[in-house]
Amino acid sequence: MPASTPKRPRIAVLADSDTRWKWGALTAHRIAPGQSMETGPRESAQVGPALDGFLLRGRATPTPRQLEEVGVRADSLREVTAVEFLRTMAEESYDLLVLALVGGGVQAMLHGLGRAWENRTARPVVVTGYVGVVYEKLADGLLLRHGADLVLANSRQDADRFRAVYEGVGADATSVTEVALPFLGGAPYEGEHDPSAKQGRRPYTVVFAAQPSVPENRKDRTYLLNRLVQHARKHPEREVLLKLRSKPGEHTTHIEELPYQKLVQRLDPPANFRLVYGNMGEVLDRTDLLVTVSSTAALESLHRRIPTVVLTDLGVREALGNHHFVGSGCLASWDQLDAGHRPAPDEEWVARQGVVAGGGSYESAFDAARERIAKLLDRPGGLPPLAPYYTPVTAPGYLPGILARHHLGPDGTPLPGAPAADREPGPVRQIVRRAARGAYRHGVQRVAPVIRRMGEL
Repeated sequence: MPASTPKRPRIAVLADSDTRWKWGALTAHRIAPGQSMETGPRESAQVGPALDGFLLRGRATPTPRQLEEVGVRADSLREVTAVEFLRTMAEESYDLLVLALVGGGVQAMLHGLGRAWENRTARPVVVTGYVGVVYEKLADGLLLRHGADLVLANSRQDADRFRAVYEGVGADATSVTEVALPFLGGAPYEGEHDPSAKQGRRPYTVVFAAQPSVPENRKDRTYLLNRLVQHARKHPEREVLLKLRSKPGEHTTHIEELPYQKLVQRLDPPANFRLVYGNMGEVLDRTDLLVTVSSTAALESLHRRIPTVVLTDLGVREALGNHHFVGSGCLASWDQLDAGHRPAPDEEWVARQGVVAGGGSYESAFDAARERIAKLLDRPGGLPPLAPYYTPVTAPGYLPGILARHHLGPDGTPLPGAPAADREPGPVRQIVRRAARGAYRHGVQRVAPVIRRMGEL
């Protein structure tokens, strides 16, 4: 008799931006019950889980171009309001739900799901976490994520910090589960290519990984851009790339008020300087030196053993996020780079970040999460109700506002008149929605900076 085909686990991922969709979908593949690194997200859909994607409607809802750049496929993918998503979760049956949202969104969904599932005997395992480096609002973000069955920590260091925060407020810390960033991978760096770029060889390539909101002001962003262009002029034999996350008018996880595309128009960069988009992994395939202020791309680069620099030109500050890399051995300035300096990463620091190439450690990084999810799914009598730390009793002055932003009442029930999408929006609604988004983005990118500058006079 032919062997029976195992049931594909059903997974739902709710994301509110392109980077969180990438994290959420890849994480779902990594931690799916019965999954392994060998049958991960790149394998056939018939081998992996059945994945339904939901994009939370908002200012950072990914565009088709951004989704194509992320390159993660799903069995279905649609845009939803919070209320519509909760309705779907009440009607559909899933094994696993990944909430790839900002902290407030996670908290709202936990309370909304608690209400939606209160009369059900079975529910999916709920998982959440962070897209990358956690360098700000640690306590706030963590407590907003408390209540999920698993709160994923991308490294040993993060796992220790997460548990300390939960235990420090008397909250259950057993949900904290150590994993790794799900998008690490790619071919290890094999050394510099011929800098003379002879036939059949590419030039030595320097990549600056830009960030939408770091640094924030025009002066600092212009400074970094000028130094990158100067580096290209000093090294005409090199290819110098400015890797951008989004095109003007698009939003990602963070708002970009001063796109580098606009700042570079005032300069006259040399021919060996280019702006590039696309999947970060594909860009790293041709990178000989990765430079950034504090992008998660630094961890991807370190994983592949690519020479990596975290800039100190603007200081080592919490506001920039580069303080996270203290002890990494990667901190350096443009002056040092122009002079030929190449930092060597500290192996112990790299290991604590869950960034290790080879040795099997990354291949097993998601084992604990998969095992825990399997045990929860097999729990006799099903799973207990979701129990977030924040309740109307513990945070009466904070929680209602968070829930209201997603059109939910203090008990997680949708408020009267809450937007939903029982059908595809008509032509007029689509036009109004596009106009509203355009007005919002114009306000963010043009009007808000002017108001701030006026306030500084």
